[in-house]
Amino acid sequence: MDVPEISNRSERQLWSRRGVLAVLGAVPAGVLTACSGSADASETKSATGGTGSTPSGTTKSQVKAPTVTVIPADGTKRADFANPVEVTVADGTLSSVEVTGDDGATLAGSFNDARTRWTSGRNPYSDTAYSVTVKAQGAEEYTAEFSTKAPGETFVGYFTPEANSTSGVGMPVSINFTRAVKDRAAVQKAITVTAEPAVDVVGHWFSDTRLDFRPEDYWAAGTKITLSLRLKDVEGTDGVYGTQSKDVVFHIGREQISTVDLAQKTMTVRRDGKTLATYPVTGGDADHTTWSGIMVISERFKETRMESSTVGLGDEYDIPDVPHAQRLTTSGTFIHGNYWAAASVFGTTNASHGCIGLRDTQGANDGSTPGYAFYKGSMLGDVVVVKNSGEDTVAASNGLNGWNLPWSDWQAGSAL
Repeated sequence: MDVPEISNRSERQLWSRRGVLAVLGAVPAGVLTACSGSADASETKSATGGTGSTPSGTTKSQVKAPTVTVIPADGTKRADFANPVEVTVADGTLSSVEVTGDDGATLAGSFNDARTRWTSGRNPYSDTAYSVTVKAQGAEEYTAEFSTKAPGETFVGYFTPEANSTSGVGMPVSINFTRAVKDRAAVQKAITVTAEPAVDVVGHWFSDTRLDFRPEDYWAAGTKITLSLRLKDVEGTDGVYGTQSKDVVFHIGREQISTVDLAQKTMTVRRDGKTLATYPVTGGDADHTTWSGIMVISERFKETRMESSTVGLGDEYDIPDVPHAQRLTTSGTFIHGNYWAAASVFGTTNASHGCIGLRDTQGANDGSTPGYAFYKGSMLGDVVVVKNSGEDTVAASNGLNGWNLPWSDWQAGSAL
Protein backbone atom coordinates (compact mmCIF):
# COMPACT_ATOMS: atom_id res chain seq x y z
CA MET A 1 0.00 0.00 0.00
CA ASP A 2 1.40 3.39 -0.96
CA VAL A 3 1.59 6.05 1.71
CA PRO A 4 0.65 9.62 0.75
CA GLU A 5 3.67 11.87 0.53
CA ILE A 6 4.15 14.31 3.35
CA SER A 7 5.69 17.22 1.54
CA ASN A 8 7.34 20.40 2.73
CA ARG A 9 7.17 19.40 6.41
CA SER A 10 10.32 21.38 7.09
CA GLU A 11 8.90 24.43 5.37
CA ARG A 12 5.70 24.27 7.40
CA GLN A 13 7.75 24.07 10.61
CA LEU A 14 9.89 27.06 9.57
CA TRP A 15 6.99 29.31 8.51
CA SER A 16 4.89 28.57 11.59
CA ARG A 17 7.35 29.86 14.12
CA ARG A 18 6.62 33.00 16.06
CA GLY A 19 8.46 36.00 14.72
CA VAL A 20 9.60 34.42 11.49
CA LEU A 21 8.44 37.42 9.43
CA ALA A 22 10.67 39.68 11.43
CA VAL A 23 13.58 37.36 10.89
CA LEU A 24 12.97 37.34 7.17
CA GLY A 25 13.55 41.04 7.05
CA ALA A 26 16.98 40.82 8.68
CA VAL A 27 18.52 37.45 7.80
CA PRO A 28 19.92 36.55 4.37
CA ALA A 29 17.99 33.87 2.47
CA GLY A 30 20.82 31.36 2.76
CA VAL A 31 20.45 31.26 6.55
CA LEU A 32 16.86 30.01 6.21
CA THR A 33 17.86 26.70 4.60
CA ALA A 34 17.32 23.75 6.98
CA CYS A 35 17.14 19.95 6.77
CA SER A 36 13.98 18.09 7.61
CA GLY A 37 13.22 18.03 11.30
CA SER A 38 15.75 20.67 12.37
CA ALA A 39 14.93 23.73 14.41
CA ASP A 40 15.23 27.20 12.89
CA ALA A 41 18.87 28.00 12.20
CA SER A 42 18.74 31.01 14.54
CA GLU A 43 17.34 29.06 17.53
CA THR A 44 18.06 25.96 19.63
CA LYS A 45 14.90 23.90 20.20
CA SER A 46 14.35 21.68 23.20
CA ALA A 47 12.84 18.16 22.86
CA THR A 48 9.43 19.57 23.80
CA GLY A 49 9.56 22.34 21.22
CA GLY A 50 10.41 25.27 23.55
CA THR A 51 13.35 27.61 23.11
CA GLY A 52 16.43 26.16 24.75
CA SER A 53 19.08 28.02 26.66
CA THR A 54 22.16 29.39 24.97
CA PRO A 55 25.59 28.37 26.31
CA SER A 56 27.41 31.16 28.18
CA GLY A 57 29.35 33.42 25.84
CA THR A 58 27.55 32.15 22.75
CA THR A 59 24.85 34.00 20.84
CA LYS A 60 21.78 32.18 19.58
CA SER A 61 22.80 32.75 15.97
CA GLN A 62 26.05 30.80 16.64
CA VAL A 63 24.29 27.65 18.02
CA LYS A 64 23.60 24.96 15.39
CA ALA A 65 20.28 23.23 15.75
CA PRO A 66 20.17 19.41 15.62
CA THR A 67 19.52 18.05 12.15
CA VAL A 68 17.80 14.67 11.85
CA THR A 69 18.24 12.41 8.82
CA VAL A 70 16.23 9.24 8.16
CA ILE A 71 17.14 6.59 5.60
CA PRO A 72 14.98 5.75 3.68
CA ALA A 73 14.10 9.42 3.36
CA ASP A 74 10.69 10.84 4.19
CA GLY A 75 8.23 10.25 1.37
CA THR A 76 10.20 7.44 -0.28
CA LYS A 77 8.08 4.89 -2.09
CA ARG A 78 9.32 1.45 -3.18
CA ALA A 79 12.31 1.68 -0.86
CA ASP A 80 14.76 -1.21 -0.82
CA PHE A 81 13.95 -3.69 1.97
CA ALA A 82 17.41 -5.30 1.92
CA ASN A 83 18.96 -2.67 4.23
CA PRO A 84 18.17 -1.56 7.80
CA VAL A 85 16.48 1.71 8.71
CA GLU A 86 18.99 4.32 9.86
CA VAL A 87 18.44 7.55 11.79
CA THR A 88 21.25 10.05 12.42
CA VAL A 89 21.48 13.45 14.04
CA ALA A 90 24.04 16.19 13.47
CA ASP A 91 24.79 18.76 16.19
CA GLY A 92 22.81 16.89 18.82
CA THR A 93 21.94 13.53 20.39
CA LEU A 94 19.02 11.18 19.84
CA SER A 95 16.58 10.65 22.70
CA SER A 96 14.29 8.06 21.12
CA VAL A 97 13.41 6.46 17.78
CA GLU A 98 10.24 4.52 16.99
CA VAL A 99 9.61 2.77 13.66
CA THR A 100 6.16 1.25 13.17
CA GLY A 101 4.83 -0.65 10.16
CA ASP A 102 1.28 -0.65 8.87
CA ASP A 103 1.10 -4.25 10.09
CA GLY A 104 1.37 -2.92 13.64
CA ALA A 105 4.83 -4.36 14.23
CA THR A 106 7.69 -2.17 15.39
CA LEU A 107 11.30 -2.29 14.29
CA ALA A 108 13.60 -2.49 17.27
CA GLY A 109 17.06 -1.01 17.00
CA SER A 110 20.08 0.30 18.87
CA PHE A 111 22.04 3.53 19.32
CA ASN A 112 25.76 4.02 18.92
CA ASP A 113 27.68 5.08 22.03
CA ALA A 114 27.40 8.78 21.21
CA ARG A 115 23.63 8.43 20.52
CA THR A 116 24.07 10.15 17.19
CA ARG A 117 23.03 7.12 15.15
CA TRP A 118 20.23 4.55 15.47
CA THR A 119 20.08 1.41 13.34
CA SER A 120 17.22 -1.09 13.16
CA GLY A 121 18.05 -4.59 14.31
CA ARG A 122 16.57 -6.13 11.17
CA ASN A 123 15.57 -4.87 7.78
CA PRO A 124 12.07 -3.53 7.14
CA TYR A 125 9.63 -5.96 5.55
CA SER A 126 8.81 -5.75 1.88
CA ASP A 127 5.57 -4.16 0.65
CA THR A 128 5.02 -2.37 3.97
CA ALA A 129 4.46 1.28 4.93
CA TYR A 130 6.43 2.62 7.90
CA SER A 131 6.26 5.72 10.08
CA VAL A 132 9.32 6.99 11.93
CA THR A 133 9.14 9.21 15.03
CA VAL A 134 12.38 10.76 16.26
CA LYS A 135 13.09 12.80 19.35
CA ALA A 136 16.43 14.59 19.63
CA GLN A 137 17.73 16.77 22.45
CA GLY A 138 17.18 20.40 21.57
CA ALA A 139 14.89 19.78 18.59
CA GLU A 140 11.24 19.42 17.85
CA GLU A 141 9.85 15.90 17.33
CA TYR A 142 10.47 14.77 13.79
CA THR A 143 8.37 12.28 11.81
CA ALA A 144 8.96 10.61 8.47
CA GLU A 145 7.10 8.07 6.38
CA PHE A 146 8.24 5.65 3.68
CA SER A 147 7.08 2.44 2.04
CA THR A 148 9.06 -0.54 0.77
CA LYS A 149 8.75 -2.25 -2.58
CA ALA A 150 7.22 -5.69 -3.09
CA PRO A 151 9.57 -8.60 -3.88
CA GLY A 152 9.71 -9.68 -7.50
CA GLU A 153 9.80 -13.49 -7.22
CA THR A 154 9.07 -15.53 -4.09
CA PHE A 155 9.41 -19.00 -2.60
CA VAL A 156 7.84 -20.89 0.31
CA GLY A 157 8.73 -24.01 2.27
CA TYR A 158 6.17 -26.80 2.62
CA PHE A 159 6.78 -28.61 5.89
CA THR A 160 6.14 -32.05 7.33
CA PRO A 161 4.55 -32.94 9.74
CA GLU A 162 1.30 -31.00 9.74
CA ALA A 163 0.81 -28.18 12.25
CA ASN A 164 -0.57 -29.32 15.62
CA SER A 165 -0.23 -32.98 14.63
CA THR A 166 1.09 -35.83 16.78
CA SER A 167 3.67 -38.17 15.25
CA GLY A 168 5.89 -41.06 16.18
CA VAL A 169 9.42 -40.63 17.54
CA GLY A 170 11.04 -41.02 14.11
CA MET A 171 9.33 -38.08 12.43
CA PRO A 172 11.88 -35.51 11.21
CA VAL A 173 10.93 -31.93 10.39
CA SER A 174 11.21 -31.91 6.60
CA ILE A 175 10.92 -28.76 4.47
CA ASN A 176 10.56 -28.75 0.69
CA PHE A 177 11.05 -25.41 -1.07
CA THR A 178 9.16 -24.30 -4.16
CA ARG A 179 12.32 -22.80 -5.70
CA ALA A 180 15.89 -24.04 -5.67
CA VAL A 181 17.90 -22.44 -2.88
CA LYS A 182 21.30 -21.00 -3.76
CA ASP A 183 22.11 -19.33 -0.45
CA ARG A 184 21.59 -22.31 1.84
CA ALA A 185 23.22 -20.63 4.82
CA ALA A 186 20.87 -17.62 4.69
CA VAL A 187 17.79 -19.82 4.40
CA GLN A 188 18.85 -22.29 7.10
CA LYS A 189 19.73 -19.41 9.44
CA ALA A 190 16.14 -18.19 9.07
CA ILE A 191 14.72 -21.57 10.20
CA THR A 192 15.02 -22.96 13.71
CA VAL A 193 13.63 -26.13 15.26
CA THR A 194 13.49 -26.33 19.05
CA ALA A 195 12.35 -29.14 21.32
CA GLU A 196 10.88 -29.44 24.81
CA PRO A 197 12.56 -31.25 26.52
CA ALA A 198 15.57 -29.57 24.97
CA VAL A 199 17.83 -31.47 22.59
CA ASP A 200 20.31 -30.39 19.94
CA VAL A 201 18.54 -30.27 16.55
CA VAL A 202 20.54 -29.91 13.32
CA GLY A 203 19.50 -29.26 9.74
CA HIS A 204 20.71 -31.35 6.78
CA TRP A 205 20.36 -30.41 3.10
CA PHE A 206 19.45 -33.36 0.88
CA SER A 207 19.18 -31.11 -2.18
CA ASP A 208 18.74 -27.45 -3.08
CA THR A 209 14.99 -27.86 -2.46
CA ARG A 210 14.93 -30.06 0.67
CA LEU A 211 16.11 -29.37 4.22
CA ASP A 212 15.41 -31.82 7.09
CA PHE A 213 15.94 -31.38 10.84
CA ARG A 214 16.45 -34.09 13.45
CA PRO A 215 18.27 -34.73 16.75
CA GLU A 216 21.05 -37.31 17.13
CA ASP A 217 18.64 -39.96 18.42
CA TYR A 218 14.90 -40.41 18.08
CA TRP A 219 12.76 -37.75 19.76
CA ALA A 220 11.72 -38.53 23.31
CA ALA A 221 8.08 -39.55 23.68
CA GLY A 222 5.93 -36.53 24.55
CA THR A 223 8.30 -33.95 23.01
CA LYS A 224 6.90 -30.61 21.88
CA ILE A 225 8.59 -29.35 18.70
CA THR A 226 8.43 -25.75 17.44
CA LEU A 227 9.38 -24.85 13.88
CA SER A 228 10.12 -21.14 13.51
CA LEU A 229 10.09 -19.89 9.94
CA ARG A 230 11.57 -16.43 9.45
CA LEU A 231 11.91 -16.62 5.69
CA LYS A 232 10.13 -13.38 4.81
CA ASP A 233 12.42 -11.32 2.59
CA VAL A 234 15.30 -13.80 2.87
CA GLU A 235 16.94 -14.05 -0.54
CA GLY A 236 17.12 -17.77 -1.30
CA THR A 237 18.56 -17.25 -4.75
CA ASP A 238 19.22 -14.17 -6.86
CA GLY A 239 16.09 -11.99 -6.81
CA VAL A 240 13.90 -14.68 -5.19
CA TYR A 241 12.67 -14.00 -1.65
CA GLY A 242 10.88 -15.99 1.04
CA THR A 243 7.42 -14.98 2.26
CA GLN A 244 6.84 -16.92 5.49
CA SER A 245 7.12 -15.63 9.04
CA LYS A 246 5.36 -18.02 11.39
CA ASP A 247 5.76 -20.55 14.19
CA VAL A 248 4.43 -24.09 13.86
CA VAL A 249 4.05 -26.58 16.72
CA PHE A 250 4.18 -30.38 16.45
CA HIS A 251 3.97 -33.07 19.10
CA ILE A 252 5.60 -36.47 19.51
CA GLY A 253 3.38 -39.24 20.88
CA ARG A 254 4.35 -42.60 22.30
CA GLU A 255 7.43 -44.47 21.10
CA GLN A 256 6.75 -47.36 18.71
CA ILE A 257 9.61 -49.15 16.96
CA SER A 258 8.92 -52.26 14.87
CA THR A 259 11.73 -54.56 13.75
CA VAL A 260 11.27 -56.70 10.65
CA ASP A 261 13.63 -59.68 10.42
CA LEU A 262 13.30 -61.09 6.92
CA ALA A 263 15.50 -64.07 7.75
CA GLN A 264 12.92 -65.04 10.38
CA LYS A 265 9.98 -63.55 8.40
CA THR A 266 8.65 -61.85 11.53
CA MET A 267 7.97 -58.32 12.75
CA THR A 268 8.26 -57.49 16.45
CA VAL A 269 6.42 -54.37 17.62
CA ARG A 270 7.71 -52.61 20.72
CA ARG A 271 5.89 -49.68 22.29
CA ASP A 272 7.48 -47.56 25.00
CA GLY A 273 10.11 -50.24 25.49
CA LYS A 274 7.73 -53.19 25.84
CA THR A 275 6.96 -55.88 23.28
CA LEU A 276 3.43 -55.38 22.03
CA ALA A 277 3.14 -58.07 19.35
CA THR A 278 5.02 -60.32 16.95
CA TYR A 279 3.51 -60.87 13.49
CA PRO A 280 4.47 -63.27 10.67
CA VAL A 281 5.34 -61.33 7.51
CA THR A 282 6.52 -61.79 3.94
CA GLY A 283 9.17 -59.60 2.32
CA GLY A 284 10.74 -59.11 -1.08
CA ASP A 285 11.75 -62.20 -2.99
CA ALA A 286 15.24 -62.83 -4.38
CA ASP A 287 14.53 -60.73 -7.48
CA HIS A 288 12.81 -57.87 -5.62
CA THR A 289 14.61 -57.55 -2.31
CA THR A 290 13.33 -55.17 0.36
CA TRP A 291 15.45 -52.19 1.40
CA SER A 292 17.17 -52.67 4.73
CA GLY A 293 17.69 -49.99 7.36
CA ILE A 294 15.63 -47.53 9.37
CA MET A 295 12.42 -46.36 7.73
CA VAL A 296 9.71 -44.00 8.92
CA ILE A 297 6.00 -44.21 8.12
CA SER A 298 5.31 -41.16 5.95
CA GLU A 299 1.81 -41.87 4.55
CA ARG A 300 -1.13 -44.06 5.62
CA PHE A 301 -4.05 -45.41 3.55
CA LYS A 302 -6.84 -47.68 4.72
CA GLU A 303 -7.02 -48.84 1.09
CA THR A 304 -5.03 -47.83 -1.96
CA ARG A 305 -4.28 -48.94 -5.49
CA MET A 306 -0.84 -50.36 -6.29
CA GLU A 307 0.42 -50.68 -9.86
CA SER A 308 3.75 -52.22 -10.80
CA SER A 309 4.21 -49.72 -13.62
CA THR A 310 4.63 -46.88 -11.09
CA VAL A 311 7.75 -48.54 -9.65
CA GLY A 312 9.33 -49.63 -12.92
CA LEU A 313 8.05 -53.22 -12.91
CA GLY A 314 5.94 -53.14 -16.04
CA ASP A 315 2.55 -54.83 -15.80
CA GLU A 316 3.41 -57.44 -13.17
CA TYR A 317 0.55 -56.41 -10.88
CA ASP A 318 -2.34 -53.98 -10.49
CA ILE A 319 -4.22 -54.29 -7.20
CA PRO A 320 -6.99 -51.68 -6.76
CA ASP A 321 -7.71 -52.20 -3.05
CA VAL A 322 -4.55 -52.97 -1.09
CA PRO A 323 -5.60 -52.78 2.58
CA HIS A 324 -3.86 -50.94 5.41
CA ALA A 325 -0.95 -49.56 3.37
CA GLN A 326 1.71 -47.44 5.10
CA ARG A 327 4.49 -45.85 3.02
CA LEU A 328 8.13 -46.36 4.04
CA THR A 329 10.00 -44.93 1.02
CA THR A 330 9.35 -42.43 -1.74
CA SER A 331 10.38 -45.08 -4.25
CA GLY A 332 7.40 -47.27 -3.33
CA THR A 333 8.18 -49.50 -0.35
CA PHE A 334 5.12 -50.06 1.86
CA ILE A 335 4.21 -52.19 4.81
CA HIS A 336 0.65 -53.31 4.04
CA GLY A 337 -2.03 -55.92 4.39
CA ASN A 338 -2.10 -58.76 1.86
CA TYR A 339 -5.27 -60.74 1.08
CA TRP A 340 -4.22 -62.38 -2.20
CA ALA A 341 -1.37 -64.58 -0.90
CA ALA A 342 -2.01 -67.90 0.82
CA ALA A 343 -1.98 -67.73 4.63
CA SER A 344 0.92 -70.21 4.62
CA VAL A 345 3.22 -67.64 2.98
CA PHE A 346 3.39 -65.35 6.03
CA GLY A 347 6.21 -66.32 8.34
CA THR A 348 7.68 -68.85 5.88
CA THR A 349 8.44 -67.26 2.49
CA ASN A 350 9.60 -63.92 1.14
CA ALA A 351 7.40 -63.60 -1.93
CA SER A 352 6.60 -59.91 -2.47
CA HIS A 353 7.89 -57.36 -4.98
CA GLY A 354 9.77 -55.54 -2.20
CA CYS A 355 7.03 -54.51 0.20
CA ILE A 356 6.46 -56.02 3.64
CA GLY A 357 3.16 -57.87 3.79
CA LEU A 358 0.96 -58.90 6.70
CA ARG A 359 -2.00 -61.25 6.45
CA ASP A 360 -5.24 -59.33 5.87
CA THR A 361 -8.64 -59.56 4.21
CA GLN A 362 -10.17 -57.73 1.28
CA GLY A 363 -12.16 -54.68 2.38
CA ALA A 364 -9.84 -53.71 5.27
CA ASN A 365 -12.50 -54.31 7.90
CA ASP A 366 -11.46 -57.56 9.61
CA GLY A 367 -10.15 -56.55 13.03
CA SER A 368 -8.77 -60.03 13.70
CA THR A 369 -5.99 -59.82 11.09
CA PRO A 370 -2.39 -58.69 11.68
CA GLY A 371 -2.69 -56.15 8.85
CA TYR A 372 -5.66 -54.47 10.54
CA ALA A 373 -4.11 -54.58 14.04
CA PHE A 374 -0.76 -53.12 12.98
CA TYR A 375 -2.38 -50.34 10.96
CA LYS A 376 -4.73 -49.39 13.79
CA GLY A 377 -1.86 -49.18 16.28
CA SER A 378 0.46 -47.14 14.04
CA MET A 379 0.86 -43.43 13.30
CA LEU A 380 2.88 -41.23 10.98
CA GLY A 381 6.45 -41.03 12.21
CA ASP A 382 6.60 -44.54 13.64
CA VAL A 383 9.86 -46.37 13.01
CA VAL A 384 10.16 -49.64 11.06
CA VAL A 385 13.62 -51.23 11.04
CA VAL A 386 14.29 -53.88 8.37
CA LYS A 387 17.20 -56.30 8.67
CA ASN A 388 18.42 -59.46 6.94
CA SER A 389 16.68 -58.52 3.69
CA GLY A 390 19.61 -59.15 1.37
CA GLU A 391 19.46 -55.56 0.18
CA ASP A 392 21.52 -52.43 0.82
CA THR A 393 20.53 -49.79 3.36
CA VAL A 394 17.90 -47.43 2.01
CA ALA A 395 19.14 -43.95 1.01
CA ALA A 396 18.57 -41.37 3.73
CA SER A 397 16.74 -39.14 1.23
CA ASN A 398 14.40 -41.91 0.06
CA GLY A 399 11.47 -41.00 2.27
CA LEU A 400 11.86 -39.57 5.78
CA ASN A 401 14.77 -41.88 6.47
CA GLY A 402 17.60 -39.59 7.55
CA TRP A 403 18.20 -41.77 10.62
CA ASN A 404 20.35 -44.01 8.43
CA LEU A 405 23.05 -41.32 8.38
CA PRO A 406 25.56 -41.32 11.26
CA TRP A 407 25.33 -38.13 13.33
CA SER A 408 28.65 -36.80 12.01
CA ASP A 409 27.46 -37.24 8.42
CA TRP A 410 24.16 -35.57 9.26
CA GLN A 411 25.93 -32.57 10.77
CA ALA A 412 28.19 -32.32 7.71
CA GLY A 413 25.08 -31.65 5.62
CA SER A 414 24.31 -28.44 7.50
CA ALA A 415 25.04 -25.08 5.84
CA LEU A 416 25.78 -23.43 9.20
